[in-house]
Amino acid sequence: MHPNYGTSRFVLREPRPTAVSFSESVPEPLKEAAMAKTSKRACPECGDTVPAEPIDRRSFLRVAGAGAAALAASRLPAWGQDAKPADSSNKTAEELIKELYTGMSDDQKKAVVLPINAPERMKIYNAALGKKIGEAYTKPQQELVGRILRSIAAGEEGWNQLSRGGTWDASKAFENCGANLFGDVSGKYTWVFTGHHLTIRCDGNTEDGVAFGGPLYYGHSPNGYVERNLFQYQTKSALAVFEALSADQRKQAVCADKPIEGLPSVQFRAAGEKRPGIAVSELSKEAQGLVEKVMRDLLSPYRKTDADEVMGVVKAQGNEKMNLAFYAEPEAKATQPWSFWRLEAPGFVWNFRVLPHVHTFVNISAKI
Repeated sequence: MHPNYGTSRFVLREPRPTAVSFSESVPEPLKEAAMAKTSKRACPECGDTVPAEPIDRRSFLRVAGAGAAALAASRLPAWGQDAKPADSSNKTAEELIKELYTGMSDDQKKAVVLPINAPERMKIYNAALGKKIGEAYTKPQQELVGRILRSIAAGEEGWNQLSRGGTWDASKAFENCGANLFGDVSGKYTWVFTGHHLTIRCDGNTEDGVAFGGPLYYGHSPNGYVERNLFQYQTKSALAVFEALSADQRKQAVCADKPIEGLPSVQFRAAGEKRPGIAVSELSKEAQGLVEKVMRDLLSPYRKTDADEVMGVVKAQGNEKMNLAFYAEPEAKATQPWSFWRLEAPGFVWNFRVLPHVHTFVNISAKI
C-alpha cells in the first residue's frame, strides 16, 4: 500500500440505498459486557482488517493483557514512559522544532528537510514519509521529536489519543513514524509528523490563515462506536446532535450516498456549491450548542492555541454557513446507524469515518 493519501486511489463509490430505517432513539454503543465475536471486516480505504464488532470479554482481556506486557517490555524512549513531557522548560513546539533543526547534520537535513513548495507538503500520509524516525535521528533527537509532538498535543489526554495509547496503531512504535520539516525555521515552514492513521502538522503560524499548516489525518483501528476506540467520545458527541434533531431534520441530515476519503474529501467547494446535510442555523439552540461541543471534542487532542484558532475561523463564518451530514450504512442498525458523519463550511471540513474503524480527515483555512 502506498502511504500517500493524496493520490487518486480514493474515488467516489456507487450511491448507497436511500431506504434506511432509524430508530427514534439511537442507544449508546454496545458496552464491553455485551461484546460478542463476529467476522472481521476490511477497510476499503487503507486495507486494514479489524473486527466489525468488539471481541468478546475474555478475548479482549487476553489481548489487552498481552499488549500491555509487550508494551512494557519494549524499549520506549524516556519521553514515552514519563507521566509528564520530558521538557521541563515548557518550551513551545515551535521553539523545539528550531532546536531540532539547528542540531541536524547536513546529511540529516538532506534526508528529512524538503523545500516549502515541495508537493509532498500538503498531502496526507498513512505511514512514515521518507526515512523513519529510528533511521533518521539520533536518540537525543528522537527524544526531542517526542517533545515536539507532546507540545502539539493537549496534555496527557491529547498525547494518549494522538499516540493511540502509545501503540502508534500499525506503526507499532514511535521509531517507525516519520518527522519532516518543509522550509526553513528562519522563515516559512511546516513540521509534519506521519505514521499509520496519522498526519500532524505545526507551522508556527508562518502559513497565514491556514490552521495547523495544512490538512490533518488521524484514526484508530477499533470500530468507532466501541469503547476501545480512543475517539469514541467524538462519535457519541455527534450522536447526541442527531438525537436533538426533529424527524424532518433527520431526513435532511442523513445522506444516502457516501463521501470520498483522503485528501479529496477535504478539498474546499467552489463558492455557491451546495454542501450535504442540514444547515446548522436551522437547528434549535440546544442542537447548535451540541454542534459546538462536537467541534470542541474534535479539537480536544490538540493544544489550546490551535483549537482556539480553528474556533475563530468557524465563528467568523457563522452557523448559517455550516452543514452537518450523516452517511448511512446500507445495513444500518440502531447501535451503528452510519459509517460517516461530516461537518462542513467554507474553509472548514471535518470528515469522520466510524466504520469499520476511525479515519478522520481535516482541513481548515481562513482564506476561503
